[in-house]
Amino acid sequence: MTRSRLLPDNFTLTLIGVVLLASLLPASGAVAVGFGWLTNLAIGLLFFLHGAKLSREAIIAGAGHWRLHLLVFSLTFILFPLLGLALKPLLSPLVGHDLYLGMLYLCALPATVQSAIAFTSLARGNIPAAICSAAASSLFGIFLTPLLVTLLLNVHGDGGSTLDAIIKISVQLLLPFIAGQIARRWIGAWVGRNKNWLRFVDQGSILLVVYGAFSEAVNEGIWHQIPLWELGGLVVACCILLALVLLASSFLGKLFGFNQEDRITILFCGSKKSLATGVPMAQVLFAGSTLGVLILPLMLFHQIQLMVCAVLAQRYAKRPESVAELMGQVDP
Repeated sequence: MTRSRLLPDNFTLTLIGVVLLASLLPASGAVAVGFGWLTNLAIGLLFFLHGAKLSREAIIAGAGHWRLHLLVFSLTFILFPLLGLALKPLLSPLVGHDLYLGMLYLCALPATVQSAIAFTSLARGNIPAAICSAAASSLFGIFLTPLLVTLLLNVHGDGGSTLDAIIKISVQLLLPFIAGQIARRWIGAWVGRNKNWLRFVDQGSILLVVYGAFSEAVNEGIWHQIPLWELGGLVVACCILLALVLLASSFLGKLFGFNQEDRITILFCGSKKSLATGVPMAQVLFAGSTLGVLILPLMLFHQIQLMVCAVLAQRYAKRPESVAELMGQVDP
């Protein structure tokens, strides 16, 4: 029997295990310093492989669908931050000040790549447009997220300027990505053949960051600072935020006259926030014990969005095939 799509996947269970491990056996002293170096190397390798995996053809495919991309970008980098600010008076009392800063950080992040494309494919949406939109969101997020973090959280990444934060992210994330793009001509085929096990680099880098972040947070007493009722409030806050964005994505897709395949792409690309990008970015932008609190909303939102979108994708997948699909104009 297959596992229900409403249950957490193996990676989410591993993520929970890492949080428990950090809570019981937090790294400190020289061990924590070593984990920090290892984490930075893993993040660099992660973005290098992302650069080697992403073909120029995937970027070009669907790039001309500018109305769709503009709407997805508006949902990701405008609607999310505006909702984060607008909901603050309502939701901040539920989760507390520190956790709501994590909610605002979540709102500043780019969209996911893998899950947005996977759900679009499952729901029989516009796959080329999803590839282009999700990849572009991830790239533009390198520059837009530090700016939005400055505006929303009134912080500047380790006490520097917004420009410093952009430069730091560019050096640690963008340069490895560009290096991967350059190296693609030599290793692209190998990366494509081994993408199944290379995904463990993605997951491994996230687990390292989470362990290091929560180790430092536990050493500073995170679980004594966050009451159980605030964690429950965080679940409610994440559900409200996701529901509003899903409703807005669906409404705006219809309002602007997109066909159903495009509306599916807008729904799944515009409502996602990237754990794979958000956790490494938090490692660069923030320091100290606050990191664990800031990424906790992202970790929870990530699982909620996967469960909800899995149900929606299955529902869309059961619809009758359109004429365009039957004629082979839209990928199934």
